[in-house]
Amino acid sequence: MNSQSTNPDKTIAALIHVSAFSKYIIPLGNFILPLILWTAKKNDPFVDDHGKQALNFQISIFLYFILLVCLGIAGIVFLGVNFTFQEPFIFSPDLIHIGDLGKALPLLFFIGFIGILLLALFILEIVCVITATVKASEGHLYKYPLTINFITPTPLGDHQSKNEQFNNTQNQTL
Repeated sequence: MNSQSTNPDKTIAALIHVSAFSKYIIPLGNFILPLILWTAKKNDPFVDDHGKQALNFQISIFLYFILLVCLGIAGIVFLGVNFTFQEPFIFSPDLIHIGDLGKALPLLFFIGFIGILLLALFILEIVCVITATVKASEGHLYKYPLTINFITPTPLGDHQSKNEQFNNTQNQTL
């Protein structure tokens, strides 16, 4: 597969990746701005591939974040609440009270572990978006790691229309 396009719009492809940082200013900006830029220049195969890669990565990172937060909440409830089945389940101050540090250590380790995973996810997103931006500005393709393909990327050679396939005599067979 050729990693460079003949005349790609490198600026728009790079802006698609950089626009993912807009989530720190505009809520859901990491989805909205790349989607707008991608659909504006969707006919360019280079921009099409970068737009699909960027959106797939942002959706994947969002889902990983939600998964880690849900696991964190479930773990905190499971490890932090003292369940006893000898008396009826009533919320009281004794239910959440941890008397000694030995009982609190598993909860603290779990919170630290989830925090480290969230920090690693944040760093991965920043590094990958910057790397993808640099690759796009150089005219190269970039595939994000840990990406779930919700929008299937089209290989660069498959962007011909059906009419263009029939006009090309090399693709015709007898």
